[in-house]
This record gives sequence, C-alpha cells and structure tokens, in this order.
Amino acid sequence: MRKFSVSTRLTALLCIILLFGFLTTNIVNYNVSRDLVRESIIGDSLPLARDNIYSEIQRDLMRPIFVSSLMANDTFLKDWVINGETDLASITRYLFEVKKKYGFFSSFFISDSTRNYYHFNGLLKKISRDAPHDDWYFAFKDKKVEYDLDVDTNEAEQNHLTIFINHQLTDYQGNFLGVVGVGLNFDMVARLLDQYTEKYQRRVYLVDPDGLIQLHTQKKHILQTNIFEQPGIGAIADEITGTTSNPAFFEYEAEGQHILLTSRYIKELDWYLLVEQNQTSAMAAVNATFIKNMLFSLLITLITILITAWVTNYFQKQLETMAIRDKLTGAFNRNGFENRYDQLTAMARRRLFSLSLILIDIDNFKQINDAAGHLYGDSVLRLVSQKAGEVIRENDLLVRWGGDEFILLILGTLSQAKQVATRLSDAIDHAAVSLPAQETTTGHPPVRVSISCGIAQYREADDIDSLVHRADRALYLAKEQGRHTIVSEEELGPG
Repeated sequence: MRKFSVSTRLTALLCIILLFGFLTTNIVNYNVSRDLVRESIIGDSLPLARDNIYSEIQRDLMRPIFVSSLMANDTFLKDWVINGETDLASITRYLFEVKKKYGFFSSFFISDSTRNYYHFNGLLKKISRDAPHDDWYFAFKDKKVEYDLDVDTNEAEQNHLTIFINHQLTDYQGNFLGVVGVGLNFDMVARLLDQYTEKYQRRVYLVDPDGLIQLHTQKKHILQTNIFEQPGIGAIADEITGTTSNPAFFEYEAEGQHILLTSRYIKELDWYLLVEQNQTSAMAAVNATFIKNMLFSLLITLITILITAWVTNYFQKQLETMAIRDKLTGAFNRNGFENRYDQLTAMARRRLFSLSLILIDIDNFKQINDAAGHLYGDSVLRLVSQKAGEVIRENDLLVRWGGDEFILLILGTLSQAKQVATRLSDAIDHAAVSLPAQETTTGHPPVRVSISCGIAQYREADDIDSLVHRADRALYLAKEQGRHTIVSEEELGPG
C-alpha cells in the first residue's frame, strides 16, 4: 500500500483543522446572528427608520399645509370674497403667484356663496351637490375642521392624481366663506416615498383612519387597497388604526412571509405611517451570509492546499529562469536566445518588422582580467549588461553569447541597430568601473571599458549560425580597424 508523503499528510491535517474551525465558528455565528437580527429590527432599526421617515414626511408635507394656512388668513382673499368676487383677473393672478412661488402642482379657491371653483388659470367651473366629483367639498364643509388632505383626481389637469390640502376660509367674524388650498403632484410625493424606501430599505405607505391607502410607492394601491381587506394585516388593522397616542409595533404573516410592522399616527395629516420589514428576507440575508462564509472557508482551505503547489511551481520557474538566464549578468543565455529567436524570426518572415543582430565584444577583456583579476572582469561584464539593458527597448533581446561576447537582437533595420550600438558604446565609454578594495590587492586604477560591434540584418533563409556568422565577420573587421568600432555587414565585401 502506497504511503503518503509527510508534506501531503501535513497538508491534509491542516485542511481538516481549518475546515473544522471554520465550520464550528460559522455555525455559532449563524445562530447568534439569527437571534440578533430580530432583536435589532424590533428594538432599533425599524423604530429608527419609522421616526426618521415621520420627521421627513412632516418636513416635506407640512410646507403645503402651512402655505394653505397662510392663504386662508390672507386679508386680500377675504376682502375679495366679501366684496363680491368681482375681479376674476386678480384672484387668478393671486392663485397663479402662489403656485409659481412655492412650486405647487395646483392652487384653488371655491366660494361657498357662488359655488365658483377658481383655479390658477381662471374660473374652472361651478361645483354642485349633484356632481360626484364635488362630494369632497361638501364632506369637508360638514366636517367643520380647519383643514384636511384629500387624494383625488384633478379635473383641471387631465384628472392627474393629486394630493389636495384643503383649508377653511372664514370672514373676520368666523363665518365660512369657502375652501382654499393647493395641490401636490402625486408623482412628486410618490418619488419621496421611493426615496424613503430606498434610503431605509423598508416598505413605506400611509393609510387613513378607515384603513384606505392614501400614499404608496405603487399607484395601483392608492385609494384602491384597504388594509382591513388584506390577508394577514387585516387581522390587526383595528389595532393599527386604533392607536393614535404612541408608536406601535405589530407582526403578521402574509404569503409565507413574516412581516414586522411599526406604525405612527401623523396628527397633522390624520393619516397613519406604516413601515414594514420582511423578517423572512432579513433572515435570508443571514442565511446568505452563512453560505458565503462557508464558501469563503472552503476557499481559504483550497488556497492552503494550493500553497504547496504554488511554492513548487515558483521554484520550478526559478529553475527554468536559471536555464535560460546567465547568472552573472541576468542576460539571456544561449538556450533562452534560441527559444526567442524562433518566435521573432517567424514574425519577421511575415514582414511584421525587420530584425537585426548586434554582436558585441569587450575590447582587451583578457588583459583586463589579467591586470585587475577575474572579479574586476565580472564587474565589467555586469556593466556591459546593465548599459545594454538601458539602451534597448522592451521587445529587444540581450544575450550573453560567450565569455566576453554579447548579442543584441534588435527589432529594426541595420541603421536602427547601428544607432543602438552607438548609444551603447557611448554609454560604456562614460562608465568607469573600479573594484572595491577587498576585491583586489593590485591597486589597479579605474579602467574605461570599450566595445567593438558587428551588425547583421536577418534574412529569410537565416538560421542562428548564418546570422551570427555575418555579424561575426563584421565584428572581425571592427577589431581589425583598431577596436572600439562599429561595423555593419553592408560594409563587408563579398564572401
């Protein structure tokens, strides 16, 4: 029977420990989180959301109530009615200015004596007890309240759903003169509810004392849905609409979901603010978190398993790098050069670019080694490699070809390669290399290093040997000319 290696057994043990630890921790955290979520919703987040929304609704809806109150106490309007409603232009202009100044959807006045419905665009109509759409006026008058809110269609605006703020207008002795007020575009108010819903991540709507939904993010429920008739919440609707003193908390089941609900009576509107949180959905989030944690734990375990393979792969790459790189200079060695050569020449044959080879020889390198020692010679080799790396481009190739010979494989023509060789020669001319004291006992002064270069351009039939051979012929000519010289193959004679 095959035995597992020590590293394999250690990795397996580590995985078991990690899995057991993660599993135990996640289960404990899940149970604690499940209990805390409910407590947090009931005790903190839901009441906080309710009170914040209550404050924002008061801020957003009390302004039109305040404006309608100002209109109801405006002496101009009272005097205009008392004096017989004779100037239609002045009341039209007045209502238009109110609408314009405060940005309301509508502004209006209905006279009790003439039953004229004045609108910011003029006289709209005469109201009548026989017209069902005018029932609201007589119902409001009979209620004998200072003001109220009414959600209704707006005849003056193509029956657009509107929230009207109706306010009594009385004379100076308190006698009823009519109803004045403004209208809010329902779409604007619906956007406010959408903002509350998105901001607090709760379902928000408002109902009147009869349970009829007055404001909701979905228009289909407005004046159409009554909470007394809905499954689940209908069983507690009496309790919801019967609580006006303090905020209240309720729970109910609907369509397999457990709903947590808090309510608050808004006295100024005579509506109830209802804010709901789906506890089932909240728990689903906890469940999702548990699953995510388990998957994360598995991921961590998997990463642990892969560490050994990664380390092995890392060192394997190091070995591969050593196989294609020169250890002393960091340049490619012959193996690395041969691999890249095939790739580059294949592209060159497709006419993607020209390819040139620079064969570099360090002048008098043997004498440098003999005079200053091999350590100094190594410094010279590193210098040439460093400077070559600085002058070539990213796609060019630097190769240590022999003891003191380097190759630059350049993506370019002979002329471009000669420019590169010239820059390299100049860079090396200006670089003095001196050894640290402990590396030599000869006291050899700094030596200026120079190079000779032979350049050949790739031809379609070339292999490495033929290309290097032509560059070597050019290099030989450069040495014959006294070294520290650059010669390209175009300067060679036939042969």
